[in-house]
Amino acid sequence: MSDVEVGVELGSLDEVPVGEGRTFAVDGAQIAVFRLRDGSLRAIDAVCPHKGGPLADGLADDRVVVCPLHGYTFDMCSGAEVSGSGLSVRSYPVEAVDGMIRINR
Repeated sequence: MSDVEVGVELGSLDEVPVGEGRTFAVDGAQIAVFRLRDGSLRAIDAVCPHKGGPLADGLADDRVVVCPLHGYTFDMCSGAEVSGSGLSVRSYPVEAVDGMIRINR
């Protein structure tokens, strides 16, 4: 897993519709960014560690995203898989700055 640099811009906020997720490539990593219904953002690794499912395509609410391939559910704040499977993805602090999506750390 690659480390993402501090303050990396991923793309325009307009690229992620409210209630959906999109994948961005940065520094050799695939990052899934979700724009929640309240307008806040969450960012996690875009690839499920189970079988490589595209997490940005999964169903998400304000706390979790469900992998569309096999149903593993990841907490978007911690990255932990919620059933206790031991799987996890990296979560990233993310914010919108002047209409751009920025990974903070």
